[in-house]
Amino acid sequence: MELSEEVVGRAAVGDPAAFGEVYDALAPQVLGYLRARGVEDPEGLTSEVFLGVHPRLAALRGGVDGLRTLVFSVAHARVVDDVRRRARRPASLPYEPEHDDRVSESAEHAAVRTVEAERAVALMAHLGDDQRAVVTLRVIADLTLEQTAAVTGKTVPAVKQLQRRGLARLRELMASREGVR
Repeated sequence: MELSEEVVGRAAVGDPAAFGEVYDALAPQVLGYLRARGVEDPEGLTSEVFLGVHPRLAALRGGVDGLRTLVFSVAHARVVDDVRRRARRPASLPYEPEHDDRVSESAEHAAVRTVEAERAVALMAHLGDDQRAVVTLRVIADLTLEQTAAVTGKTVPAVKQLQRRGLARLRELMASREGVR
């Protein structure tokens, strides 16, 4: 779903239906970005991102592009917070199927569980933090170079270099593991 300038303008002035359209359009990309970055609770953090974006909409500048930059800036900040929190207090709870009352898994869960998606996420772990952030923002979140630079606090040439090196490393890893399957 593509966002229009009109929908973004309505969301900025407080239209709940327009904010719902913004959420529907950007939440899957934010969720993918958060999953690729390995946060503990990507669904919960996606909600937090939009809770953080909502009060800032009134001051939004730049239309659709400005909104995407804002959303992924907030998402990136939540990733940094998650990494810092886990570094201070690493805790892991085991999955207990007897406490899971879902009838069927979500479509997002099914997509992430595909072999290629799992393989790609696993290979992303071999990239440096900056490369991983840039590649996920550019490929999964579909941000422009300028938006990615704004989110990460880097220059556009630095983003280009990180993306080039990150993708080259991923190609190298995929090629070296083709015969390993």
